[in-house]
Formats: sequence, structure tokens, C-alpha cells
Amino acid sequence: MTESIPNTKQLEKQIYDLRELFEISKSLNSTLDFTILIDSLLLICMAQLKVLKVGLFVRKHLDSDEFSLHRNYTGFEIDHTLTYAIPENHEVVKLFTRKYDCYTLDSIRNEAVSLEGLGPIINLNPSLLVPLHAQGKINGIILLGERIDEDEFDSYEKEYILNVATLASIAINNANLFEIATTDMMTKLKLKHYLYTILNEWLENVKINQDFSMLMFDIDLFKRVNDTYGHTCGDMVLKYVAQVFLDNIRSSDVAVRYGGEEFIILIARPGKNMAMKIAERIRKTIETSEIIYKGQSVRITISCGVTCYERDLDFSADIMIERVDKALYQSKQAGRNRVTFLKK
Repeated sequence: MTESIPNTKQLEKQIYDLRELFEISKSLNSTLDFTILIDSLLLICMAQLKVLKVGLFVRKHLDSDEFSLHRNYTGFEIDHTLTYAIPENHEVVKLFTRKYDCYTLDSIRNEAVSLEGLGPIINLNPSLLVPLHAQGKINGIILLGERIDEDEFDSYEKEYILNVATLASIAINNANLFEIATTDMMTKLKLKHYLYTILNEWLENVKINQDFSMLMFDIDLFKRVNDTYGHTCGDMVLKYVAQVFLDNIRSSDVAVRYGGEEFIILIARPGKNMAMKIAERIRKTIETSEIIYKGQSVRITISCGVTCYERDLDFSADIMIERVDKALYQSKQAGRNRVTFLKK
């Protein structure tokens, strides 16, 4: 009788944990938005694993060759003069790939694996490093700080953590696949079909996204760049312009490669003034920049049209895009290298 009580409790805990894992799975797979997914994972780690600090190392870009600390971390005191990254070819990543498990810094050393080059991460004093493993590859690493109760993780808890990590790695892999399907791999901007998907969602949900803005850009005389310097230089220009866009918007905004040298940005902020400010900052940055190609200085300008959502006009994505295109046309007709706002 006395032996059956702990067994019953263990069984009840396992059933409870399985239910929790099911809920975690639903939560992690409810979105393909990478930022939302990361936030959800960090909250799950803090709540379920009872830790005070948690961070996630992931690839900044799909073709990145290192795992970097995602900006959405909690608890860790970060020195912003240091680089918190783990190269994908580091011995630690090879260990994680070869032997899927939870690791302390000491257990990594016990595997005769060097931590050389990871000084900033070691200084964070993590209690546990948990690899995210999907389709035979590592696609992220969870960094856990000390626990609320300051106890070490036992073997059952580590197994539970690995189950959470497996669910997280599947969700991240799905988000990466979605990212590949919706991203122009050269510029790292979203593709045209994604624009229509997200724009229709915003139009259907105008109570939340009221007065959002649309910016349409076109690189001035881009054909001349290709004809003068070649298409390789043209590609370099497109990549540079795209990076300027990404540097000037928030994660809630959407930058799209609409056509060859045409781009659209959706700004999830209200009002004409903010939209014009962002557009003008982008225009000026590009105007004053110098792109060096094979020792030659290449200078370009960009034209922009701006419009804001109008409840009595914008009944579809096509209508709003047509209106912002008119604003861009006005900029072109007025001499290029300028920003034009389209009134009603």
C-alpha cells in the first residue's frame, strides 16, 4: 500500500505533463510568425521550467552560418559591446547534433568539447543549454538561467525539457519553411503574394490596424545601372536598397519586393506624418549613399508614393495598391527622387 502511493503520484504527474505538452504543442504551432513564436517559447520556458532567465539562439537569416542571441530574451544582463553567437561549425553544435541532450557547461567539457570563442555566453552562467533538433540538424539553442527554487534539473525534468525543445524545433522549422516560401532570397524581403495575404488581413481587421500606411518605392533609372555596370551590380543595388528598408522599419511592418525594382512597405503605424517621415528618411539615406562596385562609385536615387488607409475608398488590396501607385507615378513625373502623398 505504501509503495503504490508514489507510483500513483508519478503517474498523475506524467499525465499532467503530457497534457501540458499537448497545450504547448498547440501554442507553438498556432503561428508561423517567427517573432510571435519566439515570444511564446520564452514564456513557456519560464512558466513550465520555473527559470528566471531564458534566451534563444537562432539564425538571424535563413542563410546565416551562426546562431545569434535573439533580441527577445529575458533576465540575462547583456553587454551590448559583445557578440553573443555560436558558429554552426563550432564543436559545441557538432556535439548537440551528434548527441541530443540537455547540457551544462561542465557536461560539455566532460565530453572533451572546447568552449573556446564562447566567452560572452559562458559569462552569462547558464544553468542549461538545450539544443533544438529537427530533421537531423540544429535550428536553435535554448539558454536557461537559474531556477526560481535554485534546484538542479533532475533526469525526469531534463527529459521533459527535451520534449518541449522537440516541439519548439518543429515549430521553428515550420516557420523557416514558411519564411522560405514567402521570401525573396536575394533581397530578404517578402514576396508579392505574401503582400496580398497580409494586406487583406489588415483590411479585414481595420479596427486594430486603422490608419495603417502603404509606401511604394521605385529605384530611379535602374535600367541604366544594369546597362552601365552589369546585372551583378544591379543585384548589389537591390540588396542594398532592401537592407535600407529593413533598417528603417519595425518587426510589425512588412517590406515587400513587389516587382523587379519596385517595393512596397506596409507601416503598422497611424497617420500621414509618420509614413512621410519614414519614406523621406529612406529616400535621403539612399540619395546620400555610395555603393562601391569593382572600385567604381555607384550612386542611385529612389522615388516614393505614400498613402494611408481610407475607410471609404480602400475596399480591396488592389484598390489601395492602385492608389499608392498613382502617388509613385506623381513622384516620377515631378522629377524623381522625391516622396509624394496621395490625397483622397
